[in-house]
Amino acid sequence: MKRAFDFLIAIFAFFPFAPLLVLIALLIKLDSPGPIIFKQKRAGLKGKKFYIYKFRSMIKDAEEMKENYERLNEADGPVFKIKNDPRFTRVGKFLAQTGFDELPQFFNVLKGQMSLVGPRPLPVYETKRLKSWQKKRLLVLPGMTSPWIINGGHKLTFNEWMRSDIEYLKTKTLIGDIKILLKTAFLVFQNFLLTKDFDQ
Repeated sequence: MKRAFDFLIAIFAFFPFAPLLVLIALLIKLDSPGPIIFKQKRAGLKGKKFYIYKFRSMIKDAEEMKENYERLNEADGPVFKIKNDPRFTRVGKFLAQTGFDELPQFFNVLKGQMSLVGPRPLPVYETKRLKSWQKKRLLVLPGMTSPWIINGGHKLTFNEWMRSDIEYLKTKTLIGDIKILLKTAFLVFQNFLLTKDFDQ
């Protein structure tokens, strides 16, 4: 039932979002050299590897430059996160702050690699560093959004993030997923109104 819901929503969402996807792709191309879509290997259901799709929000070869910024990492645990990452492009920073960079993941949902709601998939190298209890999050399909996102995202500690994922596994329902999707849509809209970096 969850899979059917995911597939139908992803299909129907594509049509109203199509003009926005085209506009974003054009802005990325005009703003900086490099591909429109960023692909990265992530760990999915039961640790199975897949390529996640995102609109490119950073300069070309940003992944190769990551080790140069390790000292600036603001996240705890095995993840890497810099709020004002210097690798962001002008358009890319706007996309990341609004969440629009995640829209290509509708294709991951259609391919059955992701769900609309579920634990956010970590890069493979970060997943390998999880503790055994944290790896329980791999028992379901990863999601485009999750309770972690609507409850503060990277403002939470890594352990709080992992506990949020495990709690979702224990209590997930279709109605619960719908509530999370609605709260995510509101959050994206709110971030869009508050984001000013694109004009600077």
